[in-house]
Amino acid sequence: EADRAARWGRALAGWRQALQGTAWDGAWFQRAFFDDGSALGSHTGDEARIDLIAQAWAVLSGEATTERQRLALQAVDTELVDAEHGLVRLLNPPLVHAVPSAGYIQAYPPGVRENGGQYTHAGAWALMAAALVALREPGNAHAHNAPYRLFTYLSPAHRAAHPQWGRSYGLEPYAVAADVYSAPPYTGRGGWSWYTGAAGWLHRGAVESILGLHRQGEWLWFTPCLPLHWPRAEITLEREGRHL
Repeated sequence: EADRAARWGRALAGWRQALQGTAWDGAWFQRAFFDDGSALGSHTGDEARIDLIAQAWAVLSGEATTERQRLALQAVDTELVDAEHGLVRLLNPPLVHAVPSAGYIQAYPPGVRENGGQYTHAGAWALMAAALVALREPGNAHAHNAPYRLFTYLSPAHRAAHPQWGRSYGLEPYAVAADVYSAPPYTGRGGWSWYTGAAGWLHRGAVESILGLHRQGEWLWFTPCLPLHWPRAEITLEREGRHL
């Protein structure tokens, strides 16, 4: 289907051009554009100035330049991470009065679910993106600690066991929640529990991005990104009746 392949090739070239041009907001990537041309996720807006998904996938896709990948994750750390409450918000500030409306997520109360809460899917993608960037900066201690730090924000076991976060979480320590609220009076409260899709991504973030185990076909390889306070890590893989 040569015509279809050519059409998609032209579309890809256009997307790449837009990514390097219009999509870049100066310190991070914008999330989307409305029909009237206005942007969602721009520093010029009063609400949803920055969005986590755009920054994470600018790295995971490999399409952004290495410098813009670094800047995008730096913006995540300064604009979206709430270290006091152990949260990495999906967007910030939450949507309340934005026009045009961003759709159903704007109907949630501020700080709940996709309207500025911590959303585990996107948080796991941010963890994975942080590991990719850290592997390119072997001397950067902050970068190498970032993936595990984000994991502790996303892990229900870590949150439930935390002396402050655990009191407000209110969910099981053994099941991944879709979201954690980020605004008073419910800051740190767990949302939709037993979210299996998010659990799968968080598992991949732990095994592939932090421990660094990758498997593709008959190949196994390691690209670990361990926090600096870990002296070592071990992983046992059972494959075809053998333990590796």
